Amino acid sequence: MARLTIYKDNNTDATVIPNLFIDEYMQGANDAQLKVYLFLLRMFGAGQATSVSDIADKFNHTEKDVIRALKYWEKKRLLDLEYGEAKNITGIHLRDLAHPAGETAPGEAFSLTLSADPAGLSPGASSGEMPRQEPLFEKPVYSPDQLRAFKNRENTAQLLFIAESYIGRPLTPSEMKSILFFTDVLGFSDDLIDYLIQYCVDRGKKDFKYIERVAVSWAEEGVTTPKQAQKFAVRYDKNVYSIMNELGKSGSPTTRELAFINRWLKEYGFSTDIIFEACERTVLATDKHRFEYAESILSSWKQEDVRQKADIRKIDDRYQKQKAARPARTASANKFNQFSQNHYDFDALEKELLSN
Repeated sequence: MARLTIYKDNNTDATVIPNLFIDEYMQGANDAQLKVYLFLLRMFGAGQATSVSDIADKFNHTEKDVIRALKYWEKKRLLDLEYGEAKNITGIHLRDLAHPAGETAPGEAFSLTLSADPAGLSPGASSGEMPRQEPLFEKPVYSPDQLRAFKNRENTAQLLFIAESYIGRPLTPSEMKSILFFTDVLGFSDDLIDYLIQYCVDRGKKDFKYIERVAVSWAEEGVTTPKQAQKFAVRYDKNVYSIMNELGKSGSPTTRELAFINRWLKEYGFSTDIIFEACERTVLATDKHRFEYAESILSSWKQEDVRQKADIRKIDDRYQKQKAARPARTASANKFNQFSQNHYDFDALEKELLSN
């Protein structure tokens, strides 16, 4: 099993818990989530090695419990999980709580890297999740030497300066690796990276996890120029955010939510009015797991070869006719009525009661 080593200078025999964590984050976390995060801080402060299995054994949790706790804190933006080629966790990036907006101060970002992928850390391993599609573009785990070589490239200094101007602070090594990913894997030009970061910042998104998601979506659509990106962004905003709103969701979609929406629009080929119809039925039916519920509706419509809303009405009419044709359940079918009924002469009973 691979070991996760956490380093820090000036080690002391104490673990400092920021007041912000106690005030803002502790109340909503469960027992496993609290133990995992506090243990990470403890091992980080001591500079000791650990692993998911060690944490699970120490607190009598399963490894899946530990992974779920890590993903919880990632959702709360207290840490970032990095994945390798096998879609396994290869690193943990602890954020600085002094920056609750999710932006890490320069010099205070710590990456915890696994030397190998431990078993059972696949992010899609938990039950009930939609099967993961193999990503077309995956961010490599860059070494310090690769990052150093990138920084020494011609024009890189200007590109980093532009990015820092948009973000409003110096970039961390992890964020520089994201820009390396844009050029090295996605093949983005400097102009396209410039437009990408400006586009995200204009929407109030300075988190590079978000910027990476947008970059990958552009690359999957074959976007290579700022002009193409602008056209795609308009279409993306209009469709994706309209569907999010129809499902009662605000904010940007997660990777999983975007996968559902892309499936409905691209794989199923539905127009937005059909998707909106499914969303309306979903909202009326449930408050939870709305994307999964809408997926069940739309996948059934796909099997029925629905192409327009008139096809949906035909399916509804057919269902109502089938329902009406079913034999009604009679009282005799009820197990509480399966006995001989007594017949009383109520006039005779009344006379008997009056004579007594």
